[in-house]
Amino acid sequence: QVQLVQSGGGLVQPGGSLNLSCAASGFTLNDYAIGWFRQAPGREREGILCFSERDVTDIYEDSMKGRATVSRDKAKDTVYLQMSSLTPDDPGVYYCAADFGCHNVGQGSVWGQGTQVTVSS
Repeated sequence: QVQLVQSGGGLVQPGGSLNLSCAASGFTLNDYAIGWFRQAPGREREGILCFSERDVTDIYEDSMKGRATVSRDKAKDTVYLQMSSLTPDDPGVYYCAADFGCHNVGQGSVWGQGTQVTVSS
């Protein structure tokens, strides 16, 4: 079964950091672009950034610039999103999605199940 399995969410204090994982199951992630999305409470899911198949990061959300780092472990078929200096504006359910090219990442892509991020003291 082709799927993405996410982990790493949880509760973090303001100013803290969190590392989210997005692991492929049933296929090889290395040739795919990975998009990261956030759905904040009461809001629609929004794209944060895309990590291309050439490992280039394009950050869409200005508030994440300088705070989000993406990396890929090819041996583990896993992409990681590290977020730092988390604020009360960052909570939500974070999703990863895989497709061929960042321009294709969207509803028809392979999606992870989502992981909850909560920022609170």
